[in-house]
Amino acid sequence: MGDWQLLHSEIENGVGTLFLDNGERFNTLHSECIHELCDALTLLEADSDVGCIIITGEPGESFAVGANIAEMHDFQPLDGWNFSRLGQRLFDQIEASSKPIIGALNGITMGGGCDLALACDIRLASDRLKVAHPGAKLGIITGFCGTQKLPRTVGFNKAKEIFMTSRTYTADEALQMKLVEQVYPADQFMQRVRDYAERIADQPPMALHLAKKLLNAAENICLVNGQVMELGAFASLFPRSGNMERIEEFFVEHSD
Repeated sequence: MGDWQLLHSEIENGVGTLFLDNGERFNTLHSECIHELCDALTLLEADSDVGCIIITGEPGESFAVGANIAEMHDFQPLDGWNFSRLGQRLFDQIEASSKPIIGALNGITMGGGCDLALACDIRLASDRLKVAHPGAKLGIITGFCGTQKLPRTVGFNKAKEIFMTSRTYTADEALQMKLVEQVYPADQFMQRVRDYAERIADQPPMALHLAKKLLNAAENICLVNGQVMELGAFASLFPRSGNMERIEEFFVEHSD
């Protein structure tokens, strides 16, 4: 699908999967990797055969870790600004995508990798997951919007603990704090993730797109404006070919 050096992709049963592979122990989110992710997501977004997207580091040891420390070694403030904005543009692209995007957290997920996971619509974890935001002990903070997104996911007090202690959390702890939606055994992980993604990909794409758009907007707008947005989105789905058939099938299926 694309000529990339740091990731590869596959499309099967309506699901497009992006596999991060930096060729090293950890998948670092350096500038080139971020550019390749942007390009790959653009292609999957345009592919009508893709109803759901997975991002993962499977079968490696890590999902993704933060920026390459060597790349940041000689950063000046403007360099830091540009790099941070590059990462934020990627995550904006993930959120703006009309297609649901799953972060399949197969292993070590730290720093910017945690932020990448937070940008995804749904996070599914292997029981090998180790997740942390270790910037404080390195004398830095995240620049990929983690300070804004993590509190919205796990709560302000928990987010403060995560950022200020640099502690590493297990998969079960991530599930308990609602950082991930499901935890699967490592030997079943990708099959369970694919089953999950295929179920999503089977849904009508416009309904998925509007639901994602409205749910993301709910973080930032008042209830009254959200209700107006929902009114328009709901009305726009009628009449739409296939909707009535699906509704009728649903009631037949659940009539017993």
